[in-house]
Amino acid sequence: MDNIRWGIVGCGDVTEVKSGPALQKADGSELVAVMRRTPHLAEDYARRHGVPRWSDDADAIIRADDIDVVYIATHPDTHLHYALRAAEAGKAVYVEKPMARSAEECRRMQDACDRAGVPLWVAYYRRALPRFRKIKTLIDEGAIGDVRAVASRRYQRVRADAWQNTPGASGGGYFFDAACHTLDFMQFLFGPIVDVHGFASSHGAIGPLEDTVAASYRFADGVIGSGTWCFDSADDEDVTTVIGSAGTLSFSVSAHAPIRLVRRRQAQEYLIDDPAHAHLPLVQTIVDELRGRGTCPSTGRSALATAEAMDAILADVRSRTLDGSCTSPM
Repeated sequence: MDNIRWGIVGCGDVTEVKSGPALQKADGSELVAVMRRTPHLAEDYARRHGVPRWSDDADAIIRADDIDVVYIATHPDTHLHYALRAAEAGKAVYVEKPMARSAEECRRMQDACDRAGVPLWVAYYRRALPRFRKIKTLIDEGAIGDVRAVASRRYQRVRADAWQNTPGASGGGYFFDAACHTLDFMQFLFGPIVDVHGFASSHGAIGPLEDTVAASYRFADGVIGSGTWCFDSADDEDVTTVIGSAGTLSFSVSAHAPIRLVRRRQAQEYLIDDPAHAHLPLVQTIVDELRGRGTCPSTGRSALATAEAMDAILADVRSRTLDGSCTSPM
C-alpha cells in the first residue's frame, strides 16, 4: 500500500488531540472521513481538522471503498457493535480502550476479525510511547536486576460527572477506564497474568459502580503484582514501582513525570517528553504493519488478556451490583 486510509467512527474528545491528528501525521497515513451521530459536530470536526468528508452514518465509514482502517472511538458500550460491522465489511479495526465492556465482548470482536481475516488493534498506546519504552528497556537490560514484584497505587478525586461513571457506558466505573492502562502495560513488561484476585467497593459518590479497588496478581514469569486504586480520594497520586534484586524503578502511568531509578541508594531520573499526539507512535506501528514494515504491539489478543484480568478483579462488585454494565448492546 502507499498511504493507509483511515475513517473514524465517533469523533469525540479523545480524537481532538490524542488520536485524530495522529492519523494525519503518521508517515504513510491519511484521515479520509469522520462520523459522529450529531451532524453539525461531525461537520465542525472535519472543518477544523481538514478532513475531506464527514457523515452522521457509520456505514459511510464502514462501507467506504477508500477506507482501509476503521478507528472506533465511541464509548465502550458500542465497541462490539461497530467492530463486528467493520470486520464483516472486510476492514481492519483499531478500537479505543477499554477494548469492550467485558472479556466476552472482546472475544467476540477478536473472533469476528479472525473469521474475516482482518487485523484488530487496541489503543493501549503506552506500549509505543518513548517514556514507557524507556521503562521496558531499563528493565530488560537489568537496570534493577531480576524483577521480584510490582506495586501500583492511584488515588484521584471523585469525578461523578465523568462519562466513565455512567452505568452501562464503560463496563464499570472510572477504575475500569483508567486502571486497564496499568494492567495492560504490566503485561507488556512481564507477560500474561496467570492468576488474579480482586476486591472492589462503592461508597456511593458515583452510584453503584466501583470507586475503590485492591488487587493482587501473578505473571507467568513469576513476578508478583499488586495494586490499590481509589477514585473517591481527597488527593491525586499515581505511582507504580517495579522492585528488583538490585534496585527499584518508579513511574506514573497517567501523568507526565520522571522515571525514577534507585540503585544502591543512589537515584537517577529520566524525564522523557510525550509526543503532542499520544497515539502517534502506536498509530505509526499500525501503518507500518499494514505496509509490511513492522508489527503493532497492541493487538486484540493482548487487550483480551487485559480484559480477562479486569473481569476477575471486578467479579466481586459486579456480582453485588447488577447494573447491566456488561450487557451487550446488541
